[in-house]
Amino acid sequence: MKRKMKIEDLSRPAQQLVTLEPSDLLPLPPPYDEPRPLKELTEEQRQRYEASLDGIVGLGVTKPANAQEEEEFVAKFLSGLKKLLSKENNWTFIQPLLHSLDYCVKCQLCNDSCPAYLSSGKQEIYRPTFRPEVLRRIINKYLKKENSLLARLTASNIELNFTLLARLAELAYRCSLCRRCAQVCPLGIDNALISREIRKLFSQEMGIAARELHEQGTVQQLKVGSSTGITPKALANIIAFMEDDIEEKTGRKIKIPVDKEGAEVLLVHNAGEFMAWPENPQAFAILFDAAGIDWTLSSQIAGYDAVNYGIWYDDVQAARVAVHHAEAARTLKVKKICVGECGHAHKAILVIADRVLTGELNIPRESALPLLEHLVLSGKIKLDPKRNDFPVTLHDPCNMVRLMGIVEPQRKILRAICPQFREMEPHGVDNYCCGGGSGFAIMQSMNFPDWRNSVSARMKMKQILEAFADVSEPAQNKYVCAPCSNCKGLMRDMFEFYGATRKSNIFYGGLVELIVNAMVDLQKPFLTWEQL
Repeated sequence: MKRKMKIEDLSRPAQQLVTLEPSDLLPLPPPYDEPRPLKELTEEQRQRYEASLDGIVGLGVTKPANAQEEEEFVAKFLSGLKKLLSKENNWTFIQPLLHSLDYCVKCQLCNDSCPAYLSSGKQEIYRPTFRPEVLRRIINKYLKKENSLLARLTASNIELNFTLLARLAELAYRCSLCRRCAQVCPLGIDNALISREIRKLFSQEMGIAARELHEQGTVQQLKVGSSTGITPKALANIIAFMEDDIEEKTGRKIKIPVDKEGAEVLLVHNAGEFMAWPENPQAFAILFDAAGIDWTLSSQIAGYDAVNYGIWYDDVQAARVAVHHAEAARTLKVKKICVGECGHAHKAILVIADRVLTGELNIPRESALPLLEHLVLSGKIKLDPKRNDFPVTLHDPCNMVRLMGIVEPQRKILRAICPQFREMEPHGVDNYCCGGGSGFAIMQSMNFPDWRNSVSARMKMKQILEAFADVSEPAQNKYVCAPCSNCKGLMRDMFEFYGATRKSNIFYGGLVELIVNAMVDLQKPFLTWEQL
């Protein structure tokens, strides 16, 4: 149920501040319009974890055992907050952070840009400016020591306690960091960055982070080689399987190069592709072999996994992974790193890594999408669009498109090889996040997946259904092209949650698979609906 919320309510005791009712959520068209209550926590979970924000647990902050633990919790937060606002301790993002904290005029133009806020039925706590305003009030009262009378007169008072901070920590994981709000702000205020910096404070200073991002993410990647748990030995077995599968599908005996020294291109995939969607790295191998690209994979620790979950919650972990990526390229003496179909890996390797990769580690890095565009449009590979003669729409990954401006390469490809390509609305830099950004796609804590599918991903589900509204009959197979591994992970779970494949025959996959499917010298289709 929607209720009037004030910022100061966040520090006040309440069993639950917000209850998400199915009737409040953004309407979906039939047959997806049936109300579906969100999964509730068990009583044991409520007793152990702070869940009084919205009844959802994504982070899992445990309650303090006594008053001393609560005082220590608050003291750690304030210590971390001071560091967050210090150039010496936060040289990575201090300038945009201070700009966003100091210059927001609270015009609320960003509200209607946020998919979580809109999909929730405009719940106040999901408003893009809500969590930044909480942080501002803490800073003003407890660091800047703003006069208490002035704080009351300006409606900026707030009480700092465990309840407030635990709710703020959870609230930082209700923003997918898509930065659509920053795009519409006339002053360039980046509320997503503030959410990300709140996550960083809790991780680096207090040791609190989503398990899937930290222990099972960056920690595992640095230890064994991949956030998926794939070791170099396991990678060798997977590659052998992919080579056999390629030969079975196409009749081509292709040797996938690994650790080839001096290659032109080091191709790095999100390792989730190897496990969940091996047809994607297989398609890259087929296409690069046909085009005569001088390329290689790496078997070095983290060198075969483009994932860097640190960019979502922790600068230290992000830097460690970025250095491993660059070391893999430096060791092999490749000319450049080419990032496959993974949105957040584009941001991590091509943008954020600039802050830490210097000297010999500053190796040229680029997206695979312009290379794919060149291979398709140059005519070097013979393609038959009729092989992709089914409805196709395109999902724009936030970090490729809105952040980096890679808008046209994928569209030029789809226009050339998919006769029934149609855009989502809105699209390009205005497109909505899939709902799985910033780690949401892999976070499986308690009832968080229900919130992700019901709220965070709801706008994307609506966009997809509207894109295929003219071919909605189940007899027609439909394909959502999502050139991002995390986005595909979200769509896998979202389509299962809503029954999209069963009800409407909507499937999803990458971009390079469509290119290979159109290759005229392949006797059989590379894509089969049964395998999607």
